Amino acid sequence: MTMTADELPDDLNALRAMVLSREAENARLRQIIKELQRHRFGRRAETLPEDQLLLGLEEAEQVETDGLEEKEHASSDLHRERVAKRRINRGSLPAHLPRIDVVIDIESHDCPCCGNGLHRIGEDVSEKLDIVPAQFRVLVTRRPKYACRVCEEVVVQAPAPTRLIEGGIPTEATVAQVLVSKYADHLPLYRQAQIYKRQGIDLNRSTLADWVGRAAWHLRPVHQRLLEHLKASSKLFADETTAPVLDPGRGKTKTGQLWAYARDDRPWQGADPPGVIYVYAPDRKSERPMAHLDGFVGVLQVDGYVGYRALAAGNSVFLAFCWSHVRRRFYELSAAAPAPIASEALRRIAELYKIEDDIRGITHEERRAVRQETSRPIIDSLAPWLTKQLSLISQKTKLAEAIRYTLSRWDGLTRFIDDGRIEIDSNTVERSIRPIALNRKNALFAGSDAGAEHWATIASLIETAKLNDVEPLAYLADVISKIVNGHPNSQLDDLLPWAFRPARNQARGLRIPLR
Repeated sequence: MTMTADELPDDLNALRAMVLSREAENARLRQIIKELQRHRFGRRAETLPEDQLLLGLEEAEQVETDGLEEKEHASSDLHRERVAKRRINRGSLPAHLPRIDVVIDIESHDCPCCGNGLHRIGEDVSEKLDIVPAQFRVLVTRRPKYACRVCEEVVVQAPAPTRLIEGGIPTEATVAQVLVSKYADHLPLYRQAQIYKRQGIDLNRSTLADWVGRAAWHLRPVHQRLLEHLKASSKLFADETTAPVLDPGRGKTKTGQLWAYARDDRPWQGADPPGVIYVYAPDRKSERPMAHLDGFVGVLQVDGYVGYRALAAGNSVFLAFCWSHVRRRFYELSAAAPAPIASEALRRIAELYKIEDDIRGITHEERRAVRQETSRPIIDSLAPWLTKQLSLISQKTKLAEAIRYTLSRWDGLTRFIDDGRIEIDSNTVERSIRPIALNRKNALFAGSDAGAEHWATIASLIETAKLNDVEPLAYLADVISKIVNGHPNSQLDDLLPWAFRPARNQARGLRIPLR
């Protein structure tokens, strides 16, 4: 005779409940172990990382070229075909680069048959890209003194030009090179000192650090103006990342935070230029973004961190959440073991992303119309389906956590349906975080809170310049020079990266005859 659960004695019911609870807990712990194993030994990204993909392509292209060289030497026809393909690049080199004409002429201008003089009927022209290795040079400034033969006490001399570092040896361009090497190319100062020493320039790390600190101090007003400009937008992204900082007196590092706020309206043809700003704070408290974004009114797109919710309490900021973070939770479950529910959730989310790929670049009104027609049905069916699945599984599993994470943020996750300006995820600002992570990996930590603030100031200007297709070295050299020479604070907008207009001087070609 089979007894139902209601007919079992109380102690057996309690034992049964305990066994089920243990099984659910064991399943949860096994899932955590699989995630840790994948985190430690497996690939973290949901897609193949771009840098690894490019590395693989580089190796494949090198092998292919190696084989082609052998074939070209064996076949003259193939060699001519490859040369013809290479000539396609003729004329594609940037026009602003200086040209040096190398003339390869014949030994004699007499006809080899009759001896009469030859006349020119044309020429073949080809261009090759050459490089002059970076080298230091010394700018010698001479200021003549003049005296009057009648008035012996009168001495006239032009005033000395203003320098970023009074009495120092670097030009503004030299300091800009140090900044770009450190914060854009991720070369710590001690490595830069080693590079310079190979050219006979002995600059120790402390000297370079002094240059960086002085430049950052002068650039602070531009950094602040960039923040004010971004806060005037109606739509921003926000994210944060750790910034290890040396804690004086303890010989250890403490964990600070670099908060990133980004704007990029290009996916919906917005008029405002893209930009990103980093602000250092010693902790991750919710008061930090509230202070940074004081006065901001609009949509803030963020991840699931609860610290941003305080911003939405005043009804002036509306939070839009990130589907990429939702997808990541289901992906981790699906990658660790067969998970039908997680796989189905991923399939439905992928449909949303396919629609976003198709509408990227059109106006926000058009994006909203397409989303209402195609994305809304997917969204409207996804929430009830997730709710139903949650009722069928143990509440202690990682799958249940992923579903609850999604449903608890549903309003922010679906806000993009009704507003074409909002993206489906916050990947825009996460891409802006990557350079910070690379610099953190190479430099290990900032030397102090002030050093972390310098990090935030300079990295903000460099990354914003890159977003606007502005060459960071030329931009920083120009801005530092203008500030040192008394650029008025009332015109700081002229110093923002998107306002930079490089001077492209057309260099005349130098003719070098070769015989």
